[in-house]
Amino acid sequence: MKERLQAALDLRYKNNEKSNEMLVELVKKFPTDSVINYQCAWSFDLLSNEVAAIPLYEKAIMLGLKADALADALIGLGSSYRSIGKYDKALLTFETAIEKFPTNLVFQTFKSMTLYNLNDSKQAVEELLKILVKSTNDEHIKKYSKALLNYAADLNKIG
Repeated sequence: MKERLQAALDLRYKNNEKSNEMLVELVKKFPTDSVINYQCAWSFDLLSNEVAAIPLYEKAIMLGLKADALADALIGLGSSYRSIGKYDKALLTFETAIEKFPTNLVFQTFKSMTLYNLNDSKQAVEELLKILVKSTNDEHIKKYSKALLNYAADLNKIG
């Protein structure tokens, strides 16, 4: 199994269609393997087939992935939900991921995009400003970080 999985992964960026076929076969043979389900979901994601990826991400997460793979699967799941317009599910996925991985800013970034899709632009921009201030190395932004955070708290405030 490990050799076949590695062979499929080695093909991923050379011939993802073939890699996907191999991973689909592995899922059929090992339906309760969380890593195989996750890798197969990812391969569908790379083929822009989020509808096929979603149940595999869900199953992989339910089966119990380890931390790094779990974080990536949650990104893939939330992003897939978002890309097919299931914004409420995407938001819930990113909020769950933020609870599990509070220092991983990619979840907060994807959550901000989802908030925008849900027509909550104010909250989306507020969160993006916080992410920017928290993660930047730009000296100019750092210099104004306190002001940016104050504005982020109330973007509509005048005076």
